[in-house]
Amino acid sequence: MQYKDYYSILGVEKTASGDDIKKSYRKLAKKYHPDTNPGDKKAEEKFKDINEAYEVLGDSEKRKKYDNFGSEYNFQNGYDFDPSKYGFGNNVKYEFRSGGPGAYSDFFNMFFGGDGFDIGDIFNQARTGRRGMGFSHEGEDIEAEIDITVEEAFRGVDKRISIKGGDSGKGLTFKIPRGVKDGEIIRLKGQGKAGIGGGKNGDLLLVVRIKQSERFTLNGNNLTTTLDILPWDAALGTETAVETVDGRILVKVPAGIQTDSKIRAAGKGYIDRTGRRGDLYIRVRIVNPTEITQEMKELFEKLRHSSKVR
Repeated sequence: MQYKDYYSILGVEKTASGDDIKKSYRKLAKKYHPDTNPGDKKAEEKFKDINEAYEVLGDSEKRKKYDNFGSEYNFQNGYDFDPSKYGFGNNVKYEFRSGGPGAYSDFFNMFFGGDGFDIGDIFNQARTGRRGMGFSHEGEDIEAEIDITVEEAFRGVDKRISIKGGDSGKGLTFKIPRGVKDGEIIRLKGQGKAGIGGGKNGDLLLVVRIKQSERFTLNGNNLTTTLDILPWDAALGTETAVETVDGRILVKVPAGIQTDSKIRAAGKGYIDRTGRRGDLYIRVRIVNPTEITQEMKELFEKLRHSSKVR
């Protein structure tokens, strides 16, 4: 991004009074106003710069902060300015989108916009040694999300992520503890944005998101799974193996059970970090066989006839 020399844009000295700044602004704004220069894009851009410059220099607080920043470095108007070299993140690129004809530049948004930094913050810090280079500023925290399965959350899991910065990156391995809850935050100390001038690095905050798998749905400490059974097993009852998060169990299916009925397996649900464990609810779904032999077809015909007689 380019450095903006607001004094040069308004054609005044840095020692100019508030009245001088206002007078110069009015003169230039009239000269480059779009109504005076219809269709002239250069004049339109100049008019935007003039308004932006006056937004800063016409406000005593903004002017003070701007002067403090400019006095520390010998910037020239249009200078290719890299914010990351002056404490605004570690190789992080900031993007600002213009909202319309009156929108201000990236430079203005970075330091004075609602989505940027307040340049007064860094120069209010204690300074030591070399002029302008001894301030200290802590790095900001970074927040991101990480997805894990119900099974991984139940057992605990080691995860590896890649952290990118500039043109390089690094891998980082960390542990997600057993029994973590959806939305819980894993804090990785010092893995956020870099501090400057001796300030400590920020942290990386990873928000855990537990994905609902095909096999299990998590609700609090309870789990739900689906068991498919054939019509005759539903009618007559049966015993069958069911997968849980920690192995198979044998479940008794009562005779006459209906689709969407639930069988409760106590103490076979999710376990949280306090050691409390929920239940597993087995939702029954009655399904037909995908292939029917001639013998099976005849038996189904007999069943249909028998049900009509009743």
